[in-house]
Amino acid sequence: MSNRTANYTAFYVAEPFNETNLGANAAKDFCYYNMLKAWKAADSAFPFVNAHDKTYNVRDGSDWESTLKPRLHQRLRTSKNVILFLSSNTKNSRALNEEIDYAINTLGLPIIVVYPDFSTKGDIADSNGIRQQVKTLWDKLPIFRDNMSKVATIHIPINKALITSALNDSDLKVQTMVVGEYYYKIN
Repeated sequence: MSNRTANYTAFYVAEPFNETNLGANAAKDFCYYNMLKAWKAADSAFPFVNAHDKTYNVRDGSDWESTLKPRLHQRLRTSKNVILFLSSNTKNSRALNEEIDYAINTLGLPIIVVYPDFSTKGDIADSNGIRQQVKTLWDKLPIFRDNMSKVATIHIPINKALITSALNDSDLKVQTMVVGEYYYKIN
């Protein structure tokens, strides 16, 4: 596990998917992934190491069982955690379901859930816990909802400082994570 240095980014895109297709760049959740890459390009200190850069790109015509699924698994095996973009646009696709299932149930990777629909920590949780509108998003991805308690999980709004903090948090790296309740900070 010591060679796990990357951050795997999971997000919904309509299938079939091709990163070079202009339609992909119009997909909301794919735009958030591109935002992480842009932050890294503009600031080398931003602690994002893109697992998707670790293997060859995949194409629309690639076979699911022989090419796509093994490539996703290979990228996840190089990762210390998963950044999951969960938004009102998210749908339970075959790829997203496979990514989260393999990440949690096979590799035990911590999950950093970023909610693009929310801009403050107070939007995610208050003194009573995680807000219902956030829990409702979990229903879009039952494999995540039903298994997130098996790994360290943090829930944060889309905010560069909070994402940076989560990426630097040793509790959110597979090598050093502490499994427990889901994390959120309201202060």
